[in-house]
Amino acid sequence: MKRVWLDCRNWNKDLVTTAIENGVDAVLVAQADVAKVKALGLITVVSDAEKADLRLGKDVLEITISNKADEERIASLTKEIAIVESRDWTIIPLENIIAQGAKVLFPVSSSEDAKVALTILEKGVWGVLVRTDNPAVLKEIVHFAKGIGSQLMLQEFVIKDVQKVSMGDRVCIDTITDMNFGEGMLIGNYSNAFFLVHSESVENPYVEPRPFRVNAGAVHAYIMLPNGKTKYLDELRTGDEILVVNQKGESFVSTVGRLKIEKRPMLNIVAEVQNKEVSLILQNAETIRLTKPSGEPISVVKLTKGDKVLGYTEAGGRHFGFKITETINEK
Repeated sequence: MKRVWLDCRNWNKDLVTTAIENGVDAVLVAQADVAKVKALGLITVVSDAEKADLRLGKDVLEITISNKADEERIASLTKEIAIVESRDWTIIPLENIIAQGAKVLFPVSSSEDAKVALTILEKGVWGVLVRTDNPAVLKEIVHFAKGIGSQLMLQEFVIKDVQKVSMGDRVCIDTITDMNFGEGMLIGNYSNAFFLVHSESVENPYVEPRPFRVNAGAVHAYIMLPNGKTKYLDELRTGDEILVVNQKGESFVSTVGRLKIEKRPMLNIVAEVQNKEVSLILQNAETIRLTKPSGEPISVVKLTKGDKVLGYTEAGGRHFGFKITETINEK
């Protein structure tokens, strides 16, 4: 998730309050104002004061790029966060630094600047440091930054078979976000193939819609997370960040509010994509749905051979949730 910090070294109580209320990650203030921020709410405070959560000059460095050596210094940082300035800014140095994975905060004063910084190289900087006195500008930047997720190239999975299997422990993921038509999560039996499991945002005659929930499948399955990571469903905990994806492959980050793990009858959904067989085990219930290419949800109990649903594939395997370049055969 992209970080948004507020530079409030010229103290502005209303702006700091706006930052706290809108999910800004940290506030940079003068020594004398650290206690004022902490009195307003829970937020990371950055300052050169000893009582700051992050120390300016130690944990956070302000570096002005004036030559190649400055650029190389930033790119070599492993723990520190760099607020990067430039007297004659061009896009090329920023691209070079981003490509090497440094934690870079780029100062911005408008939403247009923020959008450029946060999307360079289709990856963007680690975060932005907002310099504005306008609460509306701050809100707009936060809204954009926190809404950024991966743009995924979804594919059509062709259903081959739906097989009844034994009872299993299935996981419902309750998030802190209501999901809409066409939105759900990417879940799969294998680390390189994920089905778009639709949220329970659909009206039905059996239970009330729960648009904050995805009935995601058995405990062993993988879920796609932000930044290309994965976890087993059984590893998720309250407070973990997850990725919500729609039928267009657009995504945003939400947070797990609660998990419900219960024994239920299960189905193995078998499909084919690019001449490869993939599968996902889901609960055997009418209210559990995959997603058609149109975004329309389709119940797992109504799936038939030849039906097309949306999914996502990628090459390679996983080690502790990270992509690795290694030959791994999952079946």
